[in-house]
Amino acid sequence: MKAVLTKRSFQQGSVVALVWLFALMDWLWLHLLPDSILTCIFSIISITCGIVLRTRFKQRASKTLQFWGMLSICVPVGWQAGVYFSEWLGLEVFRAYFARGGLALFFITGLSWVVWGIERHAQRIESARRDEFNLEKVLQRKNTKRPASDRRIWNPLDPFAWYYGQKSPRLNQSLNGFISYTVLFCLICMILSQFQGCTQYYDLPAGGGENQAVQQVVKVQKIIRKKFILNPYSAINYNTPDLDDVKLELNEVTAHRYTKMGFGEGEGAGFAGGTNDGMVGFVRLEYPGGDWNQDFGIGGDMNMLLKYAELTGQKIAKKTQAYSAAQLKTFDGVRCPPLLYITGQKNISLGNNDVKILQEYVNDKHGMIFGDNGGSRHFHNQFLSMMQRILPDVRPVRIPTDDPIHSRPYQITRVPYVAPHGGEEALGWFKDGRWVAYYHPGDIGDAWADGHAGVSQEIWSNCYRLGVNIMSYAHIEHAKWRLAQKQTGGEDE
Repeated sequence: MKAVLTKRSFQQGSVVALVWLFALMDWLWLHLLPDSILTCIFSIISITCGIVLRTRFKQRASKTLQFWGMLSICVPVGWQAGVYFSEWLGLEVFRAYFARGGLALFFITGLSWVVWGIERHAQRIESARRDEFNLEKVLQRKNTKRPASDRRIWNPLDPFAWYYGQKSPRLNQSLNGFISYTVLFCLICMILSQFQGCTQYYDLPAGGGENQAVQQVVKVQKIIRKKFILNPYSAINYNTPDLDDVKLELNEVTAHRYTKMGFGEGEGAGFAGGTNDGMVGFVRLEYPGGDWNQDFGIGGDMNMLLKYAELTGQKIAKKTQAYSAAQLKTFDGVRCPPLLYITGQKNISLGNNDVKILQEYVNDKHGMIFGDNGGSRHFHNQFLSMMQRILPDVRPVRIPTDDPIHSRPYQITRVPYVAPHGGEEALGWFKDGRWVAYYHPGDIGDAWADGHAGVSQEIWSNCYRLGVNIMSYAHIEHAKWRLAQKQTGGEDE
């Protein structure tokens, strides 16, 4: 009866594992299931694992190995569930914490089982040798640290393998297991990070419009007082007003000269060649080495995205996104994010492969980089060094205030900033007739965040307007390029 229950439990567990793996693959790469079904699957499996783990916890005194095995199985399930639900709820900062913390916990869990397995197998080998040989030979083996036979042992699970040496073979075996596991784990992570999966697409919202400046209109109204015709021979005295006495009423009115903001011919604000499902998003680069996620998601980037929708009338995504360089590569060669936001105040650590991906993004995919100094002179140097690697043949220049990126749709007479961490002037990298990178030196992201970092309304309003200008510029340039690619056959119909 017990064997039947064990077999049935194994079968049920296998089914649950397969469902979980399929849901995980669909979430990461396939994108076949709707979000509601994925949420139900992850919720049910997470609750099931929690119930089973609680049951095993009560039985841990008699079934210790089963308890730790179940706990180990729950680690990747809980890890991915935490990442998924954090992303689903829009808690992007927690998503990053779950992703990194879960990976570290998964590494430690696997390492614990490797150490346990090596130690247990080594003990079995030693026990078998003790049963096989007499006491004198056992003592002799312990003194020489080698088996009595001259035959070399190659089995890495045997503590007396010849490559462990004669001095502290058990310690050397443990170190070998740790190093081997760490190297293998890192290699698997590197391989999985390079796995492209299904191609992602960034579609622009359908519509049209023009890239024109928002006009500052001064309305002048003449109010002319009534003019009286007087009888000079009347007995009544009047204070005669001057016939040219007028009052000027000046009203400054700020309004859009055009009702649509975008590019091309089409109904509603948007972009020619866009789709009904397309939306403008806000994408930032997730990189190792620094605090890339400051002011990320709700209360930061999302505020800027909402303000963009308010000021342009274009359709926007429901949440902001962050991608590593490897994830950025999964986007289609034409339908990719037009703008990539990079911020922080510490190190920007990018490998050579990451730099190649960003070079491809800027040069081949017509993308634009928007750098924002999040709080240090160090980041200023880090960003300039990164751009030197990405565009070695282009030098940064000061972007004048009369440049289209500073005057459309809003006129920016002076670059607004929270604090001049990298100076007071915006720098740009110009190539092939467009700005391929824009660097803001003074933490514009803090001005977008809730509370606006305590700066005045004039400053944070201008920071929003500058953000709209840069986003609009990147999307319009990308829309023009997409149409050109479509006409030359560079984009699949």
